Amino acid sequence: MALASAPLLAKSLEKKQLVHHVFFWLKNPESKEDFAKLVEGITSLKKIEKIKGIQIGKPANTPKRDIVDSSYSLSLLLKFDTVEGHDSYQVDPIHKKFFEQYSHLWGKVQIYDAMDI
Repeated sequence: MALASAPLLAKSLEKKQLVHHVFFWLKNPESKEDFAKLVEGITSLKKIEKIKGIQIGKPANTPKRDIVDSSYSLSLLLKFDTVEGHDSYQVDPIHKKFFEQYSHLWGKVQIYDAMDI
């Protein structure tokens, strides 16, 4: 079985995905309502077909270290098959609606985009 799946694994490793990692800092970080509302908005992005993977997270309860920034409220990790898929996501009506309806909740956003090497 391992031999039969080896070509599939090799093929998947050839695919170069783009990762779009967004960090949100809520204006009112203590507000459970604002947190829930932003999760609701981020969840609405799952309907965008160009997204090939999505993960919504909050800072992990890992040991505090100087090199770890856990000051954000929520993170959104998206995967796209191509840069074009990412670019299409940026102008998708669902993404635009998300920004219009929920951007008042955050005070800061930081984005890191990376491509497989």
